[in-house]
Amino acid sequence: MLVRKRRRHGPCRRQALLALLVLGCVLLMLGALHPPPHALPRAPPVPQAAVRSPQAAYRLDFGDPQEWLLESEEEDQEYGPLPPLVSLREDQLLVAVASLRAGRNRSRGGRGGGYRLIQRPHKQQDAEAPERDWAAEEEDGEDEAASEEGERTALSREEAPSARSPAHRGGSRHPLCLQQPPPTDSLPTASVVLCFHDEAWSTLLRTVHSILDTAPRAFLKEIVLVDDLSQQGQLKMALSEHVARLEGVKLLRSNRRLGASRARMLGAARATGDVLVFMDTHCECQPGWLEPLLARIAGDRSRVVSPVLDVIDWKTLQYYPSEDQQRGVLDWKLDFHWEPLPERERRALTSPVSPIRSPVVPGGVVAMDRHYFQNTGAYDPLLSLQGGENLELSLKTWLCGGSVEILPCSRVGHLYRNEDAHSQREREATLQNKVRIAETWLGSFKETFYRHSPEALSLSKAGKPDCMERQQLQRRLGCRTFHWFLANVYPELYPLERRPRFSGKLHNTGLGFCADCAAEGAAPGCAVVLAPCSDAQQQQNGMIVHILSGKCMEAVVQENNKDLYLRECDGKASQLWRFDNVSTVDER
Repeated sequence: MLVRKRRRHGPCRRQALLALLVLGCVLLMLGALHPPPHALPRAPPVPQAAVRSPQAAYRLDFGDPQEWLLESEEEDQEYGPLPPLVSLREDQLLVAVASLRAGRNRSRGGRGGGYRLIQRPHKQQDAEAPERDWAAEEEDGEDEAASEEGERTALSREEAPSARSPAHRGGSRHPLCLQQPPPTDSLPTASVVLCFHDEAWSTLLRTVHSILDTAPRAFLKEIVLVDDLSQQGQLKMALSEHVARLEGVKLLRSNRRLGASRARMLGAARATGDVLVFMDTHCECQPGWLEPLLARIAGDRSRVVSPVLDVIDWKTLQYYPSEDQQRGVLDWKLDFHWEPLPERERRALTSPVSPIRSPVVPGGVVAMDRHYFQNTGAYDPLLSLQGGENLELSLKTWLCGGSVEILPCSRVGHLYRNEDAHSQREREATLQNKVRIAETWLGSFKETFYRHSPEALSLSKAGKPDCMERQQLQRRLGCRTFHWFLANVYPELYPLERRPRFSGKLHNTGLGFCADCAAEGAAPGCAVVLAPCSDAQQQQNGMIVHILSGKCMEAVVQENNKDLYLRECDGKASQLWRFDNVSTVDER
């Protein structure tokens, strides 16, 4: 019986052994083609020279580099409006950046709005567009030529002799910034979001490496690169391979053109830091630029802050530090400008490095709390391509309870391109955005904008934008009117034809108090009381006469009483008043 069993099972055993042998060979071949993660060749580490933070000994584990592709599941899918912006979740932000088609009244179900993020292997060849001569592109031709000549491998200004400048090497911050550094024991972390479309290769990489070189790793959570459908070949495979060697850098790619606002919102959706720093991809950061931004936001999460933007010449790449205190403003064409800080604003500063109140934040670099950004409506997802997103963000911030500041102790160089290089499509998109901003935020003052911009008036007559969602956001957040912005933030912009003869604080000459509104927010029709004055302006004194009674307003301060009364006019000091701003006949 035993011998018979051996004869019966002998062939089966040989077949089993043969099957195991074949299986082993297959596994060996698979192992050679797809080695386990620990057997893959590791990317070279970031050179120690590139990590020059004050806290170099503290290193965070950023995890593996990531590259993501934003793909639509259905080519012709359309998206409905965003849900109420109580708190924008990541999937809602992805719906926002995907709302590119006209059919906004139809809404489809499903979480994420039909979009998904697909992680792609870094070695996969990108075949979305044919290879092109990226250095010869007309849009970036001249500044790219200056950037590339003799500097194709230079990733920092120190490595590029032709771009060096004594001012940059010596730094441009005020000495008080070094003597009074911000506390670093409780600073939030930052995600820097860089969005680009056909950016010059070396300019993009110098921006990335300047961040890594200057931002302490204890506070830099990540850099999020968002490729807004670039067509240049070098920004495809070569960029993927370069990013794979960088610690803490993510690369997201969109298969549709999003524009500045939506691309930044996509980057914000994938960011995990406490603070979002949106930065143009043609910047150079100076040491110590990040900490002041984080410290200021840590003190009040409703602040939207920006560094001082130094100038990098687009032809020579020379670095020119800004020397005077400036703020960002707008005109009635809704164009952004820099202007010197007015004398009254200078006197209000307690230090040469105090934060500067700015009516408008520049678009080049802006930082804010991530949750505040989401809960106040993020960027307007219906703004076109580019232009005006910094203005819309600034007005929304001021009118809806926040503030906008420029911090002198934070310095970033910004390459300003030739305005003539903008395409006709970009100029039209900017004009469309201005019309949308005017219809959303200016209220009755939009007519002043249209008087100054006939092109915008013609565009608005052709078709008014649908601003319902943004107007609902204003009501939900309890936003003020644009008149409040003109009266309290930027009175210099008040239209001459509508400017009051007297405006500003009302000071009492004799007692040193000011007439102020008792209600918070200076609501119309509120009770007027006496309150301490924050400053004193030298304007002509005069009495304020009540027309019906013929009596004068008098300030009375007693032991337990401070109030305003109407009394017989006798010219005493307690009846003399002066306003901050008095318009002359010529100005009117």
